[in-house]
Amino acid sequence: MISRAVEAEVLRLHHAERWPIGTIARQLMLHHSTVRRVLAQAGVPAAQKTTRPSIADPFVPFILETLKAYPKLCASRLHVMVRERGYRGGSDHFRAIVARFRPRPVPEAYLRLRTLAGEQAQCDWAHFGTITIGKATRPLMAFVLVLSYSRHLFLRFYLNSAMNNFLRGHVEAFTAWDAVPRVVLYDNLKSAVLERRSDAIRFHPTLLKLAAHYRFQPRPVAVARGNEKGRVERAIRFVRDRFFAARAFKDIQDLNAQATTWCLEEAALRGCPEDRDRSVRAVFAEERAHLLPLPDNPFPTEERVADAIARKTPYLRFDLNDYSIPHTHVGRQVEIIASLERVRILDGYATIADHPRTFDRAQQIEDPRHVAALEAHKRAGRAHRALDRLHHAAPESKRLYKLAAERGVHLGVLTRGLLQLLDTHGSDALAQAIDAALGENAAHLGAVRHFIDAQLLLRGERPPVAVTLPNDPRLHITVRAHDLRDYEQLTTEPTDGHEPAERTLKP
Repeated sequence: MISRAVEAEVLRLHHAERWPIGTIARQLMLHHSTVRRVLAQAGVPAAQKTTRPSIADPFVPFILETLKAYPKLCASRLHVMVRERGYRGGSDHFRAIVARFRPRPVPEAYLRLRTLAGEQAQCDWAHFGTITIGKATRPLMAFVLVLSYSRHLFLRFYLNSAMNNFLRGHVEAFTAWDAVPRVVLYDNLKSAVLERRSDAIRFHPTLLKLAAHYRFQPRPVAVARGNEKGRVERAIRFVRDRFFAARAFKDIQDLNAQATTWCLEEAALRGCPEDRDRSVRAVFAEERAHLLPLPDNPFPTEERVADAIARKTPYLRFDLNDYSIPHTHVGRQVEIIASLERVRILDGYATIADHPRTFDRAQQIEDPRHVAALEAHKRAGRAHRALDRLHHAAPESKRLYKLAAERGVHLGVLTRGLLQLLDTHGSDALAQAIDAALGENAAHLGAVRHFIDAQLLLRGERPPVAVTLPNDPRLHITVRAHDLRDYEQLTTEPTDGHEPAERTLKP
């Protein structure tokens, strides 16, 4: 735009000084089209351009016919076609010719859509970048549901746009409004429409269950008709500009808390597009009476994995993390039920594990009871293997254990001592010592050791002395032995009558 003074100067120079358009544009530093516009607005007729013959004139009928049949044919391809028919002009000038003759699409006018109170809501997902949680980078998706009449909106952020979060968004929105619209309008989302052929539409079966539970009608918009859900598109733009831009938050829970406050305050206090004299909150209060009531119970939105199996370790992999289960259920098929806060693992109707959910990755979430039970099981297994070894080496050890248990002897100490005697003296000596101890009605470790020492004394052997080595890291150092031939050189006799020269030993 130029000022009134500049427009007056353009008119003065044209009428009084008879300056041409190009001179006026150069002297006033204006574009020539601006000068022509000022003169046209003042009623000055535009100068008629003289048209000169063009080498493209014979090809104009062919260009028009081709563009009529193929309106979107690119100019470069059309240039090749006319060159094959004798055109010798350049491609740049030809592009201007094609642009002049290409048919322009007729602009489409849209009716302003109006809805009744409580009749319709519009739903969509919006991508807001990514969020980092520990080692995991997850997409940040916004679920937006807006009432078409009052423009009252619901906003909730999730870490993906999976079907379970799609259901959670509906359930939380209906709960927040304490009501349900009669129709919910969707874009052709995979969560809503699985397949579409013209008017033949196959809805997602889970969405149909949700609609039946809350008694609303799911309705997709027509293909390539974004104006039919313009309310939710504008609501998403409103969220980007007025809520999310330059907003700081600690985590997704903090972000959702801020979103809830913003929807009830700033977004609800803005003017309603249908009635600028009233706020969205006031119009929503009027619309609430026309909405459907909520059912008695909410629709279940938990994620379910019905055929989860822990193959070897007592952990189940779910959403990039491992959750512990009792070791007794390794190799058995169980079911995982997960909400945004908890991960439960069921065997039939019994809950065998209940963990807090994490959205990190490569984490092990353990119940200390599961780990303690597995360690106890392993210790018991080692004890059973030790007893099997003793019973195989000395069958009478079973009687020894039974008598020791009756007399309150610590069976763990007895087992460790007998295994040590088995390793140092062998199975025959241990079996004879246990038989002798049972013959004396003695059922403790000292008696077995006494009879083994007595056997050694009869054979004239000394009992071995147990030496406990200190836990010194130097004991594990490997010392490299030197070549002894270096030392043999010290004892070599001199052959020339002189003393052997001093030699330096190699390290």
